[in-house]
Amino acid sequence: MNLSREQAELYAGWFRCLADPTRLEILNLLASERRPLSVGEIVAGVEVGQSTVSEHLRLLAETCFVVVEHRGTSSLFRINEKCIECFPSAAEFVMGKVRQDHLPAPRPGATSRRKRGARSPATRRPVGSAGRR
Repeated sequence: MNLSREQAELYAGWFRCLADPTRLEILNLLASERRPLSVGEIVAGVEVGQSTVSEHLRLLAETCFVVVEHRGTSSLFRINEKCIECFPSAAEFVMGKVRQDHLPAPRPGATSRRKRGARSPATRRPVGSAGRR
């Protein structure tokens, strides 16, 4: 089975996400706690600033390693067991050893309270604009 360019870019994003030591610390904390944690609890557990933790959580949620639960004005984060269990399959898929349908889909905007696919006014491109983001 051949790996398409689009698939290669997707899986490279997953591997890049795990290439950061702070994100690995966050995943380890969430995996060991086995319960949803607030950003404040995660900040206390990994000893980095709140804005840094929030950015790492956004990336981890977009690549499906964590799940965000919105409760009122709070967001709680937990490990995505299904994604973590099948992550080795992504490496195996890249090596041609597993079927694509055994892998989770990416979740861009996973931490956003906005409806998926909706863009904020700041991120909208003018009509007729070309180029990549």
